[in-house]
Amino acid sequence: MGAVRIEGKPIAQTIKEQVKQQVENLQQKGVFPCLAVVLVGENAASKVYVGGKEKDCAECGIRSIIHRLPESTTEQQLLQLLAELAEDETVHGILVQLPLPQHINPQTVIEAIPPEKDVDGFTPENVGKMLIEQDCFLPCTPAGCIEMMERTGVEIAGKHTVVLGRSNIVGKPVAMLLLEKHATVTICHSKTVDLAEQCRKADILVSAIGKAEFVTKEMVKPDAVVIDVGINRNEQGKLCGDVASDVEEIAGYLTPVPGGVGLMTRAMLMKNTLLAAQRQMKS
Repeated sequence: MGAVRIEGKPIAQTIKEQVKQQVENLQQKGVFPCLAVVLVGENAASKVYVGGKEKDCAECGIRSIIHRLPESTTEQQLLQLLAELAEDETVHGILVQLPLPQHINPQTVIEAIPPEKDVDGFTPENVGKMLIEQDCFLPCTPAGCIEMMERTGVEIAGKHTVVLGRSNIVGKPVAMLLLEKHATVTICHSKTVDLAEQCRKADILVSAIGKAEFVTKEMVKPDAVVIDVGINRNEQGKLCGDVASDVEEIAGYLTPVPGGVGLMTRAMLMKNTLLAAQRQMKS
């Protein structure tokens, strides 16, 4: 039979269309949602991601301002720009593309973004609010994973979920969001004893470890839902996820790479930018 593919494109398109309609409503009230993206340096992948975000903004009717700064930009110069964007009432969302050059501390930069403009959901205030289930901006990739499952009709409540990876950007927040949806959650990482055995227990397996084709079919429970967050290159230089192609033979549902979670991440960013504009209008 093979796994049912959870395609990101149609779900992301639906979300973007919903955002576009609400953006038009705001524009009629004289509010023009705007996202400022800051890119420091010459990271090739980052340039592609920023280009994608620019395209999404255009599709949704959101104004985008891209600040492309040289690799030599100092931390102080970057913080100065963020202070200006924080003060600018026409800018509703601020996103600093990671990774940053080595001489800049990413945490210092994240904390310089006002929580109400933090459309990435990375500031300590938004992370803390997510933890205690208060209204906040959710990080885009974890929120996209949940959205994909819910819109596909995957039941999360009561399911045993295993998250591979414990990063602040995906692993930890996706575990929290699954917990909020009443799943039983196990987080696995490089020090986990008998990782494969843990994975085999999962009704829902979310892989976010960034290792090309690491998860093989021997590690997957028959009919499990497999969400592949990884974006890697295999030995042939081809774009691939954390999950090997043979998993398709055993899984019940599987997200493709490319064309899966990545597109959802971008759609959730548009949703967060809209939300930021709506909230700032009320405040």
